[in-house]
Amino acid sequence: MVRKAKTSSLILRNLFLNLVFLFLSFNALSQSFEFSNSHLALHVKDVSVSAEFYSKILNIKEMETPEGIPSTTRWFQLADQSEIHLIESKELVKLPKGIHLSIATNQLKELMKHLKSFNIHFENWWGEASETNMRGDNVEQIYFQDPDGYWIEVNDDVK
Repeated sequence: MVRKAKTSSLILRNLFLNLVFLFLSFNALSQSFEFSNSHLALHVKDVSVSAEFYSKILNIKEMETPEGIPSTTRWFQLADQSEIHLIESKELVKLPKGIHLSIATNQLKELMKHLKSFNIHFENWWGEASETNMRGDNVEQIYFQDPDGYWIEVNDDVK
């Protein structure tokens, strides 16, 4: 009888410990992390050419590159404080339109005129030149490529 009580007590203790472990595990798995965009790093063939595109064509503010970062790297900052890092490299990758940088503006029509004034080809998702398209969530968008062929989506989904 004593042995049966000890066994039952041991089983209950193990069951309790397993339940505590499961509760803590589920709690850890349901942990919610809050992320924000830090930066996008792009390998570019000529950092000066790409830097001119991002500063003059897109009017993105160039930051002072921190000390210790090579001169073949240039940093730009968007209005939301996230950054684009251009890194000169021989390792370039050709990416499809579905892999792209997406930025938003409330001046999409003005940007389209600006791109046309610099003879920058832009298109909608389906490849129709100088056209926009409306996503299913009523966001208007265009696509174009930077000097290294990276696709950039610009839309009017300003938050």
